[in-house]
Amino acid sequence: QVQLVESGGGLVQAGGSLKLSCQASGSASRINIMGWSHRIPGMPREWIADISRPGKINYEDSLKGRVTISKNTAAGTWSLELSRLEPGPTGVYYCTADFALFPTVIPRFWGQGVQVTVSS
Repeated sequence: QVQLVESGGGLVQAGGSLKLSCQASGSASRINIMGWSHRIPGMPREWIADISRPGKINYEDSLKGRVTISKNTAAGTWSLELSRLEPGPTGVYYCTADFALFPTVIPRFWGQGVQVTVSS
């Protein structure tokens, strides 16, 4: 139905910025909600942000001010920018998508995830 592929992961410096991109394929034209989530191994995934096809944006409250989500609907891509990164365990960032008109608790489609390590 929909395949999502993240890019841009790797090693970043604490205090620096992260930029990730997501490329959707398959039935990408049916996507209405595009988002990003994060997971530390052994812990639940946590939602970061989402953006709807009309452009409505929602951010997790604790990240407001240092997170930006953007999209290129025609290209089937969306991006995440996160600044002032803090060192910690390697995490996995996932781009997500859903055909629903409004954000869902658990998006329908998930990418394979990209690992991000923030060095001290």
